Amino acid sequence: MARQTDRLDMSVPFQPVNIAVMTVSDTRTEADDRSGDLLAARIAEDGHVLADRAIITDDVPKIIERLQSWVEDPQIDVVVTTGGTGLTGRDSTPEAFDAVVEKEIGGFGELFRMLSYQKIGTSTVQSRALAGVAGGTYLFALPGSTSACKDGWDDILRYQLDIRHKPCNFVEIMPRLSESSTTRRGGRCLICRSSRRSPGR
Repeated sequence: MARQTDRLDMSVPFQPVNIAVMTVSDTRTEADDRSGDLLAARIAEDGHVLADRAIITDDVPKIIERLQSWVEDPQIDVVVTTGGTGLTGRDSTPEAFDAVVEKEIGGFGELFRMLSYQKIGTSTVQSRALAGVAGGTYLFALPGSTSACKDGWDDILRYQLDIRHKPCNFVEIMPRLSESSTTRRGGRCLICRSSRRSPGR
């Protein structure tokens, strides 16, 4: 099996994308948001742009509000959240995603749990990691642990957010995410955001 790095076509120019990071937690602050720090560092190290960052409590309306504001922001291509994907009563990130996502990327959660199984065994079934697309913006929900964020970024997102990755990647189809969408949210036509269709504007 080829290594992921072997699937990079170095003749293709790298294109940075603008990524917002949300930490979902009732207790984390800027001083101890280790998972958010890890993702922010990975984003910068891999040549992308940290477009925004926020810490939001485990509250569905608040998470939805911030997700929607980022989806409507033409300067944000991708949203990565960490936290709130478990099974406790306060874990509510997937429920917030359900209210925002227009098209699910089912394979993301499946692959994440497959990779996680190799490290933590059957405990991975408690993760509800997921992903989707809304208004031409990619949304990815990772668990709150630093190890889960490492797995999600290092083994999946690092490569799928690299336009050089073959045979396909998320970045190369970014301009087409809303080409046939007529979905409206909040009275605004999401396909009217055509000016944001090139990554890393």
